[in-house]
Amino acid sequence: MLVHFTKMHGLGNDFMVIDLISQRGRLRDADIRRLSHRNFGIGFDQLLVVEPPRDPDMDFRYRIYNADGSEVENCGNGARCFARFVLDQRLTTKREIRVETAGGPLTLVVADDGRVRVDMGAPRFAPETLPFAAESDLPVHTLDVAGETLEIGVVSMGNPHAVLVVDSVEYAPVLELGPLIEVHPRFPKRVNAGFMEVVTPHEVRLRVFERGVGETLACGTGACAAVANGIRRGMLASPVNVTLPGGTLSIEWGGEGHPVFMTGPAETVFEGRIIL
Repeated sequence: MLVHFTKMHGLGNDFMVIDLISQRGRLRDADIRRLSHRNFGIGFDQLLVVEPPRDPDMDFRYRIYNADGSEVENCGNGARCFARFVLDQRLTTKREIRVETAGGPLTLVVADDGRVRVDMGAPRFAPETLPFAAESDLPVHTLDVAGETLEIGVVSMGNPHAVLVVDSVEYAPVLELGPLIEVHPRFPKRVNAGFMEVVTPHEVRLRVFERGVGETLACGTGACAAVANGIRRGMLASPVNVTLPGGTLSIEWGGEGHPVFMTGPAETVFEGRIIL
């Protein structure tokens, strides 16, 4: 089976994108793991799949698979690449695109300069929405990891996030604590771990250890979760520029009950065909 694909990235968070509207294909977990390998495959953080919508009010169905083959609910950097992809591949002429995801509907708006603004929906803080084992909804929870008690904020952006405030992202133990937080038993579906350094109320630095992937150059939902938790804790004020290793995103949030808006670039790297 010969499949056409596009390699894209959003601030270095990289993707293989496949259109399953104009072509047919089926990818098993083992196929995804093989293709994601950076030495023996194409290499990517996530695989993005474009499918026809099940909901007639939506334009597309947007599916996301991690490098380990697991399907996840949402990916903000991927959403921007998704919007550019369906326009570039002439699957739509719309500049405002509605997509269904496992984490809920998203609205993607492509500007004339190619940047994409995504309505990521309202953040959810109730522990059961992640899920996270806790008795009540608090801005800060404690989490025992490797003999250390950490203070975290928990946020669902359609996918689960734990946010830690650190003095410096450069020296934060992302690779040591990230894998332990990801699989902590209080997060039964695992979690993305964000390490946030507050520079000013309108500027933060962020590193994210993503479940099923490891540390990535950027994480759009992680940036949204970090800003929402920071505003909730009185540390930040909208809008906030979030600088990740791969670049900067602009995040806006109007507070409880309001959606988070994320704006940033999406780039095509190359196109190709592969036999599956």
